[in-house]
Amino acid sequence: MAKTLRFALMHSWRDQFMFGLAIALVALIFMPLIPGLFWAMLPAFHLFVWQVLWVDSQWMQALLATVLSASIGTTLAFLFAITMAMQLYPGRRWLQLRQRLPILLAIPHAAFAIGFFFLVAPSGWLSRLVALLSGWVMPPNWITVQDSYGLSLALALAIKESWFLLWVLFAVLSEQEITRQMTIGQTLGYSRSQVWRIILFPQVLPRMGWPLAAVLAYGLSVVDMAIIIGPTNPPTFAVLIWQWLTNPDEGLQAQGSAASLVLLGLLLVMVALVRFVWQQGLHFRRYPLGERFPKQRSRVPWLNLLFFGVGYAVIFLLLLWSLASGWFFPAIWPETITLMSWLQADFAPFQTSLWLGLAVCFLCLPLVLFWLEWGPQQFNALLYLPLIVPALPLMAGQYSALLHLHLDGSATGLIWSHLLWVLPYMLLTLVGPYRAFDRRIMTTTQALGVSRFMACLRVKWPMLRRPIMAALAIGFAVSIAQYLPTLFAGGGRFDTVTTEAVALSAGGNRRILAVQALLQILLPLMAFACAAGLPTWLARHRKGLH
Repeated sequence: MAKTLRFALMHSWRDQFMFGLAIALVALIFMPLIPGLFWAMLPAFHLFVWQVLWVDSQWMQALLATVLSASIGTTLAFLFAITMAMQLYPGRRWLQLRQRLPILLAIPHAAFAIGFFFLVAPSGWLSRLVALLSGWVMPPNWITVQDSYGLSLALALAIKESWFLLWVLFAVLSEQEITRQMTIGQTLGYSRSQVWRIILFPQVLPRMGWPLAAVLAYGLSVVDMAIIIGPTNPPTFAVLIWQWLTNPDEGLQAQGSAASLVLLGLLLVMVALVRFVWQQGLHFRRYPLGERFPKQRSRVPWLNLLFFGVGYAVIFLLLLWSLASGWFFPAIWPETITLMSWLQADFAPFQTSLWLGLAVCFLCLPLVLFWLEWGPQQFNALLYLPLIVPALPLMAGQYSALLHLHLDGSATGLIWSHLLWVLPYMLLTLVGPYRAFDRRIMTTTQALGVSRFMACLRVKWPMLRRPIMAALAIGFAVSIAQYLPTLFAGGGRFDTVTTEAVALSAGGNRRILAVQALLQILLPLMAFACAAGLPTWLARHRKGLH
C-alpha cells in the first residue's frame, strides 16, 4: 500500500512539474508580446495622431482596396473549397485531391504571387496565348494586376487560401459521424447536393469559423502579396501601415500604430457582421420538406483548372523564367534555355532560410508536444490568436519587445519572432490526432510502471510519427513564408528567400526573381517529401520488423 502511494505521489509530482514546464515554455513565447503591444500602441492614444490620420489623403482609398480584396478573396476561397467538397466528397477523387494538396500548400504566398504575376500580367503567359491567336505584337493596355481596387490580389488570395480551407475541410469531413450522415442521406434517396444543403452544410460551416477568420485576417494584413500584385498608388492599407511603421519619422510611426488599431477594429466589425448574418439566416431557414430529387452530379470543370491548373502553371512559369535566356513578347516559349540564372543566383538567402526554418521547427515541436500532453487544453484558443489577428499590430508589438530587450537584428530575436507564427499552425495540425489517440494504450503502459514521460517518448509519440512529421513540414513551410517577422526582427541583417524574392519583385531581373521564387518553393517541398516518406522508411526499418 505504501509503495503504491509513493508511486502515485511521484507520478503526481512529475505531472505537476511537466504542467508548469509546458506553461512556462509557452509563456516564454507569448508573454513578451504583452508589454510589446503596449509600447507599440501607446502613441496611438493621442488625439492629434488620429487627426493626422484622418486628414491623410491615402488611407481611405487604401482601406477600400484592402476591404474589397480581403472580403472578396475570403468569400471566393470559401466558395471554391466548399464547391469542390460538394462535388467530390466522398469518393475516390476526394482522396486523390487529398494526396495532391500538399504540393499546392507547399507554395509560399510570395512565390505564388510572383508566378501569378507571370501568368496574368499584360505581358504574361495568358496574353501570349491570346497573341498567338490574335496576332498581337505588343502587350495589351490592360490592367490585369496591380489594379487600384485590389481585384487581382483578391483573385490570387482566393485561389491560394482555398487550398488551406480544403485542408481544413479534409480534417472536418474525416469524422465518422459526417461520413455516416452522408451515406444515410444518399441511402434515403437524397441527392448529393441535397445532403450537403440540408444536413452537412449547417454542421460544417460553424466548424469553419476560425479558419475563415484566419483567412480574413491574413487578407487584411497581407504585405508581400500586396507588394507584388496589389495596388501601388495608393497601396493597400496593410502596405501603407508597414511603410509608416518602418519610417524613421516618429510621427509616421505613431500614425502607423493608430492605423494598426483601425485594421484590428475592421476585422472585429467584419467578423461580427458575418456572425450576425449567419445567426439571422438560421431564423429564416426552411425545414426540409422531404422532397427527393434525381441524383445529378453537376460538374464545374473550371474549378479543377483553378485548383490545379493555376498552381501547376505558377510552378511551370517560374521554372521557364529561371531557365530562359531571352523571352520577349509575344513569344510563347523562351528563345534559348540556359542555367546562367541559376549560376548567377545568390544562395545565401537559401542557406539562411534553411537553418532558420529547421531551428524554429525543432524548437517548437517539443513545446507543442508538452503543451498537448500536460498543458491546459482549454486555453488552446489563446494560442490560435496569431492566426486570427491581423499581423501588423502583432509585428509592431514584437518589434517593440525586441528593441527593449536589445535583441533586434539578432538570431535569437529572429527565431523568437518566427516561433509566434509557427506554433499555432503546428498545434492546429497535431491537436486532432492527439485527441484521437487511444488513451487505453497510455493507461496500459503506465500500469506497467512506466512514467508518463517515458510512455510518451517510447510509445505515444512514435505512434504519432506521421502527424508529427506533418506538423514539422507545415511549421517549416510557415517559417519559410514569413516576410514581416523577418524584416522587423532581422533588422535587415538576415536575407531569406522570401525577403529576397519580394525585394527583387520591385523591378529586378525576372530570371533571378524566378530562381529565388523556386528556391522558396523547393524548401517546403523538401519538407513535405520528408514528411511523406520518412515515416514509411522508419516503419520498414524498425527493430524486429526486417
